[in-house]
Amino acid sequence: MVGGDAASAVEELVSGVRQATDFAEQFRSYSESEKQWKARMEFILRHLPDYRDPPDGGGCLDQLLSLSMVWANHLFLGCSYNKDLLDKVMEMADGIEVEDLPQFTTRSELMKKRQS
Repeated sequence: MVGGDAASAVEELVSGVRQATDFAEQFRSYSESEKQWKARMEFILRHLPDYRDPPDGGGCLDQLLSLSMVWANHLFLGCSYNKDLLDKVMEMADGIEVEDLPQFTTRSELMKKRQS
């Protein structure tokens, strides 16, 4: 029965998404707003398969969580980082849409305005 196979496949997919979401939830910071967490969770879930820790440890998951924090801090708090690091996280986040982002003025921009 084709309909039953499709329903079973959808049910398995939904179950997998729930498990991944539940797994990611443990990494939410108490200070993250719902909007920040949804964006960062999307970043984490998108790259989780590539950053799973090997059986002997290795800290790949820690690296992914750190990269997700760099991206979120840059986006939501205006933090600046090394250009190579920012390029990497922005590439990893390509396609993740976040609405109503705050606008930040850099120190360099403030100094230019002051000198004018």
